[in-house]
Amino acid sequence: MSAVEERAASGVEEPAPAPARNGAMGGAADWSWELIRRIHLGTRKPANWAQLFKFGLVGASGYVVNLAVFALLNQAVDVHHIPAAIGAFCVAVSNNFLWNRHWTFQATEGHPAHQGIRFFAVSLIALGFNLVLLELLVSAAGVSELPAQAISVAAAMPLNFVGNKLWTFG
Repeated sequence: MSAVEERAASGVEEPAPAPARNGAMGGAADWSWELIRRIHLGTRKPANWAQLFKFGLVGASGYVVNLAVFALLNQAVDVHHIPAAIGAFCVAVSNNFLWNRHWTFQATEGHPAHQGIRFFAVSLIALGFNLVLLELLVSAAGVSELPAQAISVAAAMPLNFVGNKLWTFG
């Protein structure tokens, strides 16, 4: 099966070439519009919504693992909230990778190490977003640490899904 046929079978439509912008935009701007267009086309496929649901279930299990490890480190061991969040991330990310690879995206044809590196890279970007939001909620908004972590992890989910759908397992 060709790469085009594989993408068609996965429910991800290939975006049409972007219209010429007469040099007004280039590089990153054109790439951004292509990404937005691809996400828009993907929202029209019921299979993608089913994957999002599965991703959410896997994420929910990772969310519970993340919060349990965070609470253990932060409250029982008295670790600062940022290192506690990083430790919780490290435990939860392995669980999430295995479930997403085998169940959500059924991406067993790709090389697991290659997919793992990409999954970890996407997860690190989402973790960066999570840590910034966590610190803002705790320091600037005065939210308690555990609820702030819960909000931050949930807010990073869409970023994580799109990155893994389009890049890791796409």
